[in-house]
Amino acid sequence: MTEPNDPHLDQHQGPHVGMPIWTRYVALGDSFTEGMVDPDESVPDRFVGWADRLARVLAAHAAAEKLPFGYANLAVRGRKLDDVVGPQLERALAMDPDLVSIVGGGNDLLRPSVDLDGLAQRLEEAVVHLRASGADVLLATPTDTRDAGLFKALRGRHAIHTANLFTIAQRHGCSVLNLWGMASIRDWRMWGEDRIHLNTEGHTRVAQAALVALGLRPSTPDWDNPLPPMARGARADELREHAEWVKVHAAPWVQRRVRGTSSGEALQAKRPNLTPVD
Repeated sequence: MTEPNDPHLDQHQGPHVGMPIWTRYVALGDSFTEGMVDPDESVPDRFVGWADRLARVLAAHAAAEKLPFGYANLAVRGRKLDDVVGPQLERALAMDPDLVSIVGGGNDLLRPSVDLDGLAQRLEEAVVHLRASGADVLLATPTDTRDAGLFKALRGRHAIHTANLFTIAQRHGCSVLNLWGMASIRDWRMWGEDRIHLNTEGHTRVAQAALVALGLRPSTPDWDNPLPPMARGARADELREHAEWVKVHAAPWVQRRVRGTSSGEALQAKRPNLTPVD
């Protein structure tokens, strides 16, 4: 990480004086960091997501300082924490990154039983390795499922995992992308049809939150403002959509969990190497 030299750059051209600059960013995780369900219009069956959007801003900041920038995204949908802090972490360390976002454990939290203290321990060990390598680390909390229907039952697990993440961050000097505290993504309109993954608007908002977490200025000051309330008729439509969701998305998802399978078992990372950002 370096410091910018030009105090005259504005937030659209590059970083302000004193803001950090990273040149090698690696994203680790599962479907959330892979970008589901924020479609990439230029590549079929590929997603963009908050990490890609964050990388674009970081690349612009580096370019403003005439520095090269590389970005890798090793996240794959369905992967549990053992993969994130195992093979993904090993590949990331080999790239000598100066910034790593490590977001894992979400799929573990969805299992019938989970060792929350064990998750925290494995995450902290990964953070220790990354910090010892000289990399800055961005962690991300789970969302608050208070208003999330069937997923409301996960709120206790999410709260404990969030507390553990903040503790890890405090111990080791990490930044935290606080999804738990984001008001805007409590709105179902920020989520895809599957009600499990953020849509394009949701990922765009999270990318702004990531900039703030890293000490950078967001592109839009109202990034976490809730959407205007829905009309009464639209609420009725939403109830029908929820019923359809249970049939089309929830049932197959539950079946995969029962069988112990994952939608990403045969998939590889979409950006396996550090490469420039378009």
